[in-house]
Amino acid sequence: MTEATGPAESEAGGILTIDLAAIVANWRALGSRAAPAKCAAVVKADGYGCGIEQVAGALAQAGCETFFVANLTEARRARAVAPQAVMYVLNGLLPGTAPAYADANLRPVLGNIAEFDEWRGFRTASGWRGEAALHVDTGMNRLGFAQDEAAALASRRDNDLGIALVMSHFACSEEEHPLNTIQMERFRAVRALFPGIAGSLANSSGIFLGPDARHDLVRPGVALYGANPTPGKPNPMQTVVTLQGRIVQVRSVEQGATVGYSATWTAKRATRLAIVSVGYADGFLRAASASDARPGADAIVAGQRCPLAGRVSMDLIAIDVTDLADDAVGRGGLVTLLGGEIGVDELAARASTIGYEVLTSLGRRYRRIYRS
Repeated sequence: MTEATGPAESEAGGILTIDLAAIVANWRALGSRAAPAKCAAVVKADGYGCGIEQVAGALAQAGCETFFVANLTEARRARAVAPQAVMYVLNGLLPGTAPAYADANLRPVLGNIAEFDEWRGFRTASGWRGEAALHVDTGMNRLGFAQDEAAALASRRDNDLGIALVMSHFACSEEEHPLNTIQMERFRAVRALFPGIAGSLANSSGIFLGPDARHDLVRPGVALYGANPTPGKPNPMQTVVTLQGRIVQVRSVEQGATVGYSATWTAKRATRLAIVSVGYADGFLRAASASDARPGADAIVAGQRCPLAGRVSMDLIAIDVTDLADDAVGRGGLVTLLGGEIGVDELAARASTIGYEVLTSLGRRYRRIYRS
C-alpha cells in the first residue's frame, strides 16, 4: 500500500520516500534481540521526521503496545492512531497540565518532586487512577530524580503512588564508555527499591549492551528509522528513508570559476554542474556543503557517486557531474541524496553531526511517499 502527501510529484523539488514496512521490520528485529523484554517505540519529533501518525499507526498495527513521545501535542497525535496503546510523555508534567493526561489517557514521565507532588495531588482530587513513569537520573544529569530522592519515594510505597514504570536514560550507550557500566549498576540499585514495578533503561544502542541493560522494556528510537545503533560495525537496521532531488538546470563553468555563496568552491577543471532544487530550507543541512578546504556530501546521479560543489543554499545545491556522460543527466531528472549507498549516518558524518539531526530536519516541501 502507498500513501502520498505534499505537492504533486511533477511539481516537487524533492521526493521523500519512507518505508513503513522497514520501520516495522526494524522494531521486530530489535524486539527479538531484546526478548524477553518488551519493545516499545519512540516516535517523538514527528516520528524522527518521518511522520508521527504514519509511524505510530504502522507500529500499532504491527503489535507495538507502548510509545514514548516528547510532549502532549505529540502524545495526542500518536493517540489518534494508537487508541489502545500505553503512551508516555518524556518531557514531564508541565504545571497545570495533569487534566490533559487524564483526558487522553496519557502517562507523564515524572522527573522531580514538584511534578510528582502535582501529579499525586491531581490523582487525589480527581479520583483518576491513571499511571505515570518515574525517571531516575543515573548519570545523564539532565532530567530525573536523584537516587536519594527516588529512595525517599520508595519508602512511601504504602501509598498509591501511581507509578507503572521506573526508567533512566543512557548517556553514552553508542560507545564503549565506562559510564555505561556505572549507569547499569545504579539503575539496578534503583530497581531494587521498587519491586514489582517494570523497569526501562535501554535506548536503541543500549539494546546492544546486553541483558543487564534491557530490564522489562526497551525503547528504541533512531534505530527504528534506519540509523546504525552500533557505530563502527555493520548497520543491522533496514534503510527507511530515501530522498531524491529534482534537477532544475545543468550548466558548465570554466576552470577557476567559483560556485555558490561566498565563493568557497573553485572548479579545478572545466566542470559540469547539476543544480538541484533541495536546500537547507528542506532540511538538507548547510553543514554538508563542499569547499576548497573540505569535501561535502555526495549524491548518486545516474548510478554514480558525484560530489557537491559549493555551499548548500536555502533552496538549491550544485552537484559536480563532469564525469558522467552528457546524456546521463538532464533537466527534470532525479538524484539520490539519501538512500541506497548513502545512509543516514554517512550524510550525518559529512555534515559533522549525527543521524538524529538528519532525520528530524527532513522538510515539509517534499512529496512524501509512504510505503507499507
